[in-house]
Amino acid sequence: MVAIPQRILDLDPGLNDWSILLGYRGSVAHGMKMDPKKEDCIDDVDFISVCVPPPSYYLGLKTYGSDGTKETTRDEFDIVTYELRKMVRLLENGNPNVLSALWLKPNLYIKLTNGGQHLIDNRDLFIGKHVYHSFVGYANAQLKKMTALAYQGYMGEKRKQLVDKFGYDTKNASHLIRLLRMAIEFLGDGDLQVFRNDAYELLQIKRGEWALEKIMQHSEDLFKLAREAYAYSPLPPKPDHEKISKLCRNIIMATWDENKNIYAEEEAI
Repeated sequence: MVAIPQRILDLDPGLNDWSILLGYRGSVAHGMKMDPKKEDCIDDVDFISVCVPPPSYYLGLKTYGSDGTKETTRDEFDIVTYELRKMVRLLENGNPNVLSALWLKPNLYIKLTNGGQHLIDNRDLFIGKHVYHSFVGYANAQLKKMTALAYQGYMGEKRKQLVDKFGYDTKNASHLIRLLRMAIEFLGDGDLQVFRNDAYELLQIKRGEWALEKIMQHSEDLFKLAREAYAYSPLPPKPDHEKISKLCRNIIMATWDENKNIYAEEEAI
C-alpha cells in the first residue's frame, strides 16, 4: 500500500481538516493491486474521502466542489472527496463505489474520526434490495465500455495497448464480473465483500487471460443469478429515509462541535 503524501492532503481541507473518513478504494480495497513494475499494470492508487465543511457551507451560499464532489489527481494518486450529505445520498441510492467505503478492511482506513466511525457503525441503514438496480446498472455500463473498442479520455497508453492486444477492455471486464458477484453476495446477506477472495481470478481477467467469449458467457450467467438473488433476497426493499436523514444530521452537528476550533479559524480568514 502507498500512503498519500502530506503535500497532497494539504491541497484541500476535505482531505485534511474537514475529513471524517479517508480510505483506499479501487484495486487496493479489492486486494487486486497489480505490481506497478510490470508492463501490464494499469492501476492508479485510489482513495475516497468524506468531509464535513464548516457551517457556512450549509447555512450560506458556499458550495463544496461540484455538487458536493471534488476530485484531486496528483502523480499516481486519484482521490474523490464527497461532502457528507452527497455521500449519504449516494449511499442511500445503493451506489457501489461509495458503499464499499463502509465495508473496508480496518487497515485500509487512513483517517477515521468519531463521525466517520459513526457512519460505518450505522451502515446497516443502507442495506436493501434496491442495491440490485445500482450494481446491475454499473455492471451494464462496464459491459458496454468493455466491448466498445473506443479509446476513452481516461485511458493511459498501456490500457490502450491492452485493448488493441485482446480486442476488449480487460479492466472493464474485471469490473463487470466483480460488480455482479458483489451484488449477488450482498443481496444474499447484506454483507458487502469489498476485499475479494476471488482476486486471483479477477486479476486473470484484468491481465487478459480470459477470452472475450468466456467473459460474455460468465457475465450472462451472473446477470441471471443476480436477478434470482434480487427476487429471493431477504433484505428490506429500501432504506428508511428518515433514519438516514437523522444519522446525517447527527454526524454533521457532532463534527461541528468536535472541530469548532478548526472551523472558527478557517471561517475567520
